[in-house]
Amino acid sequence: SRLSWISMLFGAGMGIGLVFYGVGEPVTHFMSSMAGGAGAPLGGAAGDAAEARSLAMAATIFDWSLHPWAIYAMVGLALAVFAYDFNLPLSMRSAFYPLLGKSVWGRAGDGIEVLAVLATIFGLATSLGLGAQQAMAGITYLYGIPSSALSIVGLIAVMGFVTFLSVRGGIDRGIRILSELNMWVAFALLVFSLATGATLTLLGDIGANIVAYLKYLPALSNPVARGDAGFYHDWTVYYWAWWISWSPCVGMFMARISLGRTVREFMAGALLAPTLLGILWLTIFGDASIAHIVAGDAGGLAKASLDQQLFVLLGTLPWAQITSF
Repeated sequence: SRLSWISMLFGAGMGIGLVFYGVGEPVTHFMSSMAGGAGAPLGGAAGDAAEARSLAMAATIFDWSLHPWAIYAMVGLALAVFAYDFNLPLSMRSAFYPLLGKSVWGRAGDGIEVLAVLATIFGLATSLGLGAQQAMAGITYLYGIPSSALSIVGLIAVMGFVTFLSVRGGIDRGIRILSELNMWVAFALLVFSLATGATLTLLGDIGANIVAYLKYLPALSNPVARGDAGFYHDWTVYYWAWWISWSPCVGMFMARISLGRTVREFMAGALLAPTLLGILWLTIFGDASIAHIVAGDAGGLAKASLDQQLFVLLGTLPWAQITSF
């Protein structure tokens, strides 16, 4: 079904990242924007809470919405077209056939595949590392169990084992079921946070954040003569390196599960649906966090570590032990 397809796309592209950075990045950008300087998006808006919030959310949406999915979609579409329309193997070398011709079946193609594998390893290491780090941070926050390198490695092993089971079950019985479960759990957490928070305010913030994103998009996209080198290098460059390194794996997976879909449907599913879902997630968790800080930050959200900020936010809502688990 289309829902299963979108669930698998979203889970493969950035499921862990949005959970990890959905609170921490808006909070970090808001605090830096309030202070102003090269570490803030576009230099920040020192002392202006409303403008700092707009900048923080625009910069976060810029990092997590259309741009990364465009990278994934470009790779996925190239692989899908040459695999399904030109009957070439579903591999990275096939996308270079128009440029290199039959050379892709030789050493040049082998080099492309090696680079794709290495890039995937780096992207996978980042995703697994962030997921395990946040899971361990949640365990530490909730139960007081200290974090250690051994415990994080253990969590990575557990995550790897679950992934192995889903892959072993195939796309229909394994990956699809796990992706749908992941999507429904995330959706339940999203609805719960919206319903128990400032519901009407957060719903209004969705439109405001889209407007802010479009307003600041040209400036955030411009790499020339930036006055916010700290923000640009620490966030935008870091993310784009992550997206590009992850794109061979995600793009190939997108192509693999998209057989039979039109190019129009593929682009809509790969660009629009994840972008809108990302904006919704970032608005509900990001704006709720910023509002909590503006109201006095009774729970110490701004001072919490990046990997614990989600749990601190959930601690301000009912049933924190359940939602954090």
